[in-house]
Amino acid sequence: MLSSTFQIRELFNADWPATWAVIEPAFRPGTTFPHPQDITSEAAYEIWAAGSAKAYVAEDESGGILGTYYLKPNQPGRGSHVCNCAYIVSSAARGMGIASKMCEHSQREALQEGYRSMQFNFVVSTNTGAVRLWQKLGFEIVGTLPEAFDHPENGYVDVYVMHKSLLG
Repeated sequence: MLSSTFQIRELFNADWPATWAVIEPAFRPGTTFPHPQDITSEAAYEIWAAGSAKAYVAEDESGGILGTYYLKPNQPGRGSHVCNCAYIVSSAARGMGIASKMCEHSQREALQEGYRSMQFNFVVSTNTGAVRLWQKLGFEIVGTLPEAFDHPENGYVDVYVMHKSLLG
């Protein structure tokens, strides 16, 4: 049984193998993320933790990685005041409130970094749990990209752009 006690901290390079063990099962089915299903750990690291991204992990008291998220500018230059995030919770840790806590944590971190708002560019419409959670946390669907995601079971499905101002 997993403990419900966890902390959120910055991801260190040494955390990557355990973090990849959380990310890989979310990428492989091809149902919620647009990345290639055969993505390598190295390529995923470049997306998740390298470059302008700051990556974080939710860690239990024994050091096990329960979830992860990244925070980065949504666009360069004149669009860099809007951040972008993505979140993954391990299947074993779902239902513990980790995604909610990581999203709340990311909003605080984003404000400290000087971001004015947060935007999710590619929320797959069939990922109803995520859509519901983001709406509960104050995000609005501000756009729909018709049939923008090629879902392996449902065919072409819509994608939502979701947004929230961080300024109150």
